[in-house]
Amino acid sequence: MTDARFDDVAARAFIVALLPCGGSEAEQDAMVAFWSALGLEVTYRQRRPYPVVSFGRGGIQLQYYGMPDWDPEASHSTCVVVVPDTEPVYESFAAGLRSLYGRLPVSGAPRVTRPRRRANNAGLSGFSLIDPAGNWVRVTRAPDPGTEFATGEGGTMTWTAGGGGALARATENAVVLADSKGDVAQARKTLGGAVRRARAATGAAELAPALAYLVELAVRAGDLAAAGELVAELEALAATSGGAGAESGAAVRAAVDEARSLVADAAG
Repeated sequence: MTDARFDDVAARAFIVALLPCGGSEAEQDAMVAFWSALGLEVTYRQRRPYPVVSFGRGGIQLQYYGMPDWDPEASHSTCVVVVPDTEPVYESFAAGLRSLYGRLPVSGAPRVTRPRRRANNAGLSGFSLIDPAGNWVRVTRAPDPGTEFATGEGGTMTWTAGGGGALARATENAVVLADSKGDVAQARKTLGGAVRRARAATGAAELAPALAYLVELAVRAGDLAAAGELVAELEALAATSGGAGAESGAAVRAAVDEARSLVADAAG
């Protein structure tokens, strides 16, 4: 096959993610209920000689194969869904999760993170959905056409910070640790230390998002008492920064709203 023919075929190709899940009828039914609630349709289902179930919506195509005695905690499977905008996808997934579980699950499997800039993904917005079988479905915004990104050794994407001071950088690090790598404990330790060091000398516009993310990490760790204390600190920050500029005030209000909704979701 010539390169030109290969290029032509590759330009019209698509890839279906193959992910493991439990092999019993009940586990397959649970996967169907899960993705149906989140907005995908069953496109194929096979029960014998081995279980397979496929889901799709537009270019999002997922196929699950059953494995006896599958342990979600042992999963290391993942896939990436690239979309023009992460917000509508997140909103649909979040609505489905709330309808299915009565709350937004942020720990265990399934769970979901919120869309955030990822410094390790060229600064593009992304979030992760961990399905009931423990697989990571990573949703990321596609770069704008013609966008060029700096690359490091071997063509790897370089870290793309959003600007700001030391606390903003610490928040970016924590997002990568918790949302990309799933290490909530280390993210919480790292960001908590950064907040303690910078709290007195950092402006409200930078402090508020860090506190809001600490609230999320506390909720994900099951520490609702600490989450409540952080929400109270955010509310006090909002009350004392009323005379701040419009941009700073908006950042604080957004952080307070986010933190309150996180705690409300955790309470069910």
